[in-house]
Amino acid sequence: MNQFAVIGLGRFGMATSLELMRLGNTVIGVDTDAKLVNEVAEYLTVSVVADATDESSLKELDIINCDAVLVAIGESLEASILCVLVLKTLGVKQIWVKATSQPHHTILSRLGVSRIIHPEEEMGVRAAQSLNYPMVNQYLSIGNGIYIVEIEIEAHCHDISIGKLLGKAKGKIEPLLIRRRESIIKNVDGETLLEKNDSLVLSGEISALKKIVPEFIAR
Repeated sequence: MNQFAVIGLGRFGMATSLELMRLGNTVIGVDTDAKLVNEVAEYLTVSVVADATDESSLKELDIINCDAVLVAIGESLEASILCVLVLKTLGVKQIWVKATSQPHHTILSRLGVSRIIHPEEEMGVRAAQSLNYPMVNQYLSIGNGIYIVEIEIEAHCHDISIGKLLGKAKGKIEPLLIRRRESIIKNVDGETLLEKNDSLVLSGEISALKKIVPEFIAR
């Protein structure tokens, strides 16, 4: 069980807090708005009305002992930056921050935070990918142009081997596993036969993954 703090309980911060709790973690929720804090009070481990730009307030919450802190302050760029500076002063190592603009991103980069998040942009890209490749249920960037994707297998791919579908891209794309009904099949290779309604999980360069997409589309 890990402990996290989420500072800023707007829609993004609240959704993140609740999901972290669902995953079995402990979560400290912080906001200056008592109404928002009260909304999540019964769901989070601790929820507090506090000024996250005040060092003494964060010290009292023992933020330093959290595995990571997410700064999800969306309305005030100044408050977000001041909060990051306070967290840095306290010695917090893992600081994730929601950025609301490119200047905000630039400042956060110079402050050396662990990760900068652009929720709206990331969701926009995800929506575009889903619209463009409807057979792709999930995709995840793991850096350096490498993605993990989950592809739903339709009837025309039933009883066809993974190797045949990957074609010339074989080697550049690695099959990771198959979700088949309630089972997970981990030992898969080019000879593994697919079944209708399987979910095939692959990893590879985005350019290679795009090339094989037509093979999964019914003609």
